[in-house]
Amino acid sequence: PAPAPAPALWGQHRELKRMVQDLIPPGVCTLLNPSTIYANNEICLGDIEVYGFDYDYTLALYSSSLNSMIYHTARDILIDQYKYPKDLREYPYQPDFAIRGLHYDINKGILMKIDAFHYIQMGTVYRGLKPVPDDEVLAMYHGTHHIPLKQVSGFYGKGPLVKQYMDVFSIPEVTLLAVANDYFLAHDIEFDPLHLYKDITEAIAQVHIKGLMYKWVMEDLEQYILRGEETFAVLQHLMKNGKRLFLITNSPFGFVDKGMSFMVGPDWRDLFDAVIVQADKPHFFNGSVKPFRRLDENGDLQWHKITKLQKGKIYKQGNIVDFLRLTGWRGSKVLYFGDHLYSDLADLMLHHGWRTGAIVPELEMETRIVSTEQYTQTLTWMQALTGLLERTQTHRDPDSQEVLKQWMQEREELRAFAKNLFNPRFGSIFRTCHNPTYFSRRLCRFCDLYMCSIGCLLNHDLASTFYPRRTPLQHEAPLWMDQLCTGCMRTPFLHEMAHIR
Repeated sequence: PAPAPAPALWGQHRELKRMVQDLIPPGVCTLLNPSTIYANNEICLGDIEVYGFDYDYTLALYSSSLNSMIYHTARDILIDQYKYPKDLREYPYQPDFAIRGLHYDINKGILMKIDAFHYIQMGTVYRGLKPVPDDEVLAMYHGTHHIPLKQVSGFYGKGPLVKQYMDVFSIPEVTLLAVANDYFLAHDIEFDPLHLYKDITEAIAQVHIKGLMYKWVMEDLEQYILRGEETFAVLQHLMKNGKRLFLITNSPFGFVDKGMSFMVGPDWRDLFDAVIVQADKPHFFNGSVKPFRRLDENGDLQWHKITKLQKGKIYKQGNIVDFLRLTGWRGSKVLYFGDHLYSDLADLMLHHGWRTGAIVPELEMETRIVSTEQYTQTLTWMQALTGLLERTQTHRDPDSQEVLKQWMQEREELRAFAKNLFNPRFGSIFRTCHNPTYFSRRLCRFCDLYMCSIGCLLNHDLASTFYPRRTPLQHEAPLWMDQLCTGCMRTPFLHEMAHIR
C-alpha cells in the first residue's frame, strides 16, 4: 500500500533538506567580493571617454558620526526653535534603526518598506520606534497592504501622501521622525503627523542651509571623510589613461575645495575639465534655465558671459542643456557616478543617454552578509522548501494540510531570520522577502552599474566589459542551484493538462 500522505510528505522534507545541505560545496560562501562592480546593463569601459562624478557620498564618503551630528543638531533645532518638548533629548541617535529607501506615510506617521510592486512588507511597518501589527496595517489601508500608485508616483520619490527616503543623508531624518512620533505617542500627546513631518523636514534642511554640516566636516576632515586615498587613486588612474573628468555637485565651492584638497591635494582642479558647484540637482538635469556663473579663486561670483567651460575653473549653477552645448559630451561615451538614484542618475539615463553608475555604500555590508554560510544555507533551504510547498499543495486531506501549515510557518521563520541578518526591523535595502524592494527596482532602472565605492574601479582594467548575469525569467528553465532544488522544473498539473489535451 502507498504510504500515508503526511508521513510521506515529511519523508520528502527530510530528503530535500539533506540534498540542500550536500548541495553547497565548502568555500562557496566566500566567492563574493564586496569590491565587485555589478552590472544591470552591459557596458564596456573602453567606450567611455568622459567620466563625471557627484561629490557627497561619491568622491567623498563620510563616517557614521556625521549622521549622528545631523540628527542631534536637527533635534535641538526642534526643541529650541519649534518649542518641541525638551525630553526629546533623552532619545540618542540610533544609527542602526533605519535603512535607506524606506517610505513614510505623511498623514499616518508610519515608516515602512515597500517592494517593487507597491506592496508593504509586513513586519517592517513602524509607528515611532515600535512595530505596527499586521492586522492594524491592513485596517489602516482598508484591508490591503498595497500602496496605490497615485500616492507614491512622484518621479523623485515623493507622492502626495508618501515620501521615499533615497539618499544616505536621509537616515538621521528618518530616525528623528520615528523618535518624535514615539515620544508623542508614549506620552499620549495629541499631534498632527503632517505638522511633525514638515517641522522635521525644515529642521533637517536648516542643518544644510545654514552650512552646519559643511562646517563640521571642514573642521575635522580626518574624522568625517573616509577612503580619500581611493578617490585620489581613481582620479589619477582615469586621467593617466586619457579620460576626461568633470564634477557636478550641489555642495558649495569652499566645502568641495577643502575636501578635495584633503583627499587629492591643492591642485585637484587640474584633474577636471569642468567643475560645477551648487548645481541645484535634480533641476540642473531636468529643465533648469539658470545660466552658468564663474567663480574666482576666492569663490566669489564673476559677471562674464560663459561661452566655454575651462579646465581647472569653477562654475556655479547652470543647466544640462548648456552643459551639453558647451562640452559636446553626449550619449553613451559619458559615464556619470552618483549616490542618489533620482537626483543624480534618473534624468541622465532616461533623457540624455549617459551611462550611469550608482554608489551604494551599504552594498559592502550586505555583500558580506550574503557571503556567509549562515545566509547561504538559509536562503537555499527556504527556496527548496518553497518549491516543496508548490509541488505538494494539491494534498487536501486534513493530515497533509496540517503538514503544509507547519511548512508555511517554517518558511516564515526562515524569512524573518534572513531579514534580521541585515537589519532586525527592515532587513535588506535590496529585498522584501522574495521580491526586490522599491529601491532595488529603481536601482536596476536608472543605473548601468552599481558598486559600494568608486574605489572599485581600481580592480578593473579601463577596457573591461561588465556583463549582467542572465538570471532566468519566471517562464524560463531554471539554471542555478538554488532554483533547481525548488522543484519548479515540474509544472503543477502537467500530467492532468496533457490528459485534457
